[in-house]
Amino acid sequence: MDLQKEVSWPKLAATVLVGLIIYFIPAPEGLSPDAWHLFAIFFAAILGIIMKAMTMGSISIISITLVAALQLLAPGKASDSIKLALSGFNNPTIWMITLSFFISRGFIKTGLGKRIAYWFIAKLGNSTLGIAYGLTFADLCFAPATPSNTARAGGIIMPIMKSISMSMGSTPEDHASHKKVGAYLTLNSYYSNLITSGMFITATASNSMCQKFAHDLGVEISWGGWAMAALLPGLLSILLVPLILYKIYPPEIKDAKIYKAEAVKKLLELGKITRNELFMVFTFFLLLLLWIFGTTLNMDASVAALIGLSFLLISDVLTWEDVKSEKGAWDTMVWFSALVMMAEGLSKLGFIGWFSAIIKNEVSGMPWIWAFPLIILVYYYSHYLFASATAHVAAMYTAFLAVSIALGIPGKLAALMLGFCGSIFGVLTHYGHGPAPVLFGTGYVDLKDWWKLGFIFSIILLIIWMGSGALWWKILGIY
Repeated sequence: MDLQKEVSWPKLAATVLVGLIIYFIPAPEGLSPDAWHLFAIFFAAILGIIMKAMTMGSISIISITLVAALQLLAPGKASDSIKLALSGFNNPTIWMITLSFFISRGFIKTGLGKRIAYWFIAKLGNSTLGIAYGLTFADLCFAPATPSNTARAGGIIMPIMKSISMSMGSTPEDHASHKKVGAYLTLNSYYSNLITSGMFITATASNSMCQKFAHDLGVEISWGGWAMAALLPGLLSILLVPLILYKIYPPEIKDAKIYKAEAVKKLLELGKITRNELFMVFTFFLLLLLWIFGTTLNMDASVAALIGLSFLLISDVLTWEDVKSEKGAWDTMVWFSALVMMAEGLSKLGFIGWFSAIIKNEVSGMPWIWAFPLIILVYYYSHYLFASATAHVAAMYTAFLAVSIALGIPGKLAALMLGFCGSIFGVLTHYGHGPAPVLFGTGYVDLKDWWKLGFIFSIILLIIWMGSGALWWKILGIY
């Protein structure tokens, strides 16, 4: 293995140095040394992820090792220390998101993903705006059962979007042709991906982290509860964002009837829907039903995911080789387990309560109706500092939710909006969420335009989600 591709030694050295400095600083008053030492490891892990000193998986394994070796979660008890350090792997939420990765592979393997995308384009593709909506609605169809929004964007949407753009004379190599259609469709695909990612717990990995951290603070959010809360602001965003982008960053080519005919041709080439595609459709709707009515059926979401995967394996839609080769799933399991374990440890050792009390004192006396948007804005725009939604959620979600609850903000309201931010704040930068490098890497959008429009749409999305959401969540009784 080429270590230079795996490890950035200067960045790793800087990460270790920062971690050691924090570790050997005496614990602040009111905080135990074990809590402070765990924070040092946690902070260094987040810093290493942000700086890309090593891969997330490598950083996570090292973090688990340090927590176990230093016996921070069970001082003086070696056997208990290793059990607690590895406790994340026993978490049903982590298994649910891992299983969903395997299930989402079926969309790509069977070709169902392409069929759905081309179908929407064939129906809506009279104009470039119609194509944008077609790609958006296709993404929405895949989102509930595709926890890797990077795979959704890179494996299904981006190849089709790029093919459409090139067929309309907009090629990555020719800078003058970018704004014909490629630049518009690229940004729209990215923004739409983030919107759909926010609409379902299973649409991106960090949502499940939010659900788990909220549970640890006594706030319960079901799959159906999250989806219902996101329904109105999510659908409004899906309907408005492509149109607003079309107005302020318009494609030069508006008429797309020729490509609509091409989409119809692609559908004909795919032929009749196959046996495996039908099994995939059945599994998809089965999972939705089990996730939506899981509480009524007394069934955990992880069990539903196991049922879905088992059916795909029995029906031979997926093979065990497919499961073994899904590297993203196993990678997610490792880093997810490590971050959740450390975040839970910080809470149990009193660090989150200590930190929340400090922030609470700074904004004490402020009515929660004013404190709530302030907390959201700070959490949202701090994402400029993060190259990973996962790192951001792991580092700040629990603390900000704890502060919100302490200030009297309804727990479920704060937990949900902070969770939704975990997707939509990705619009800010070209590195802010998993799909960003994939779509920015097509070369259609200049960095200046990406950041400028990202800031504009960060405001637009906050207005949509906080504005329509306030009314919708009141109707639902969330606050």
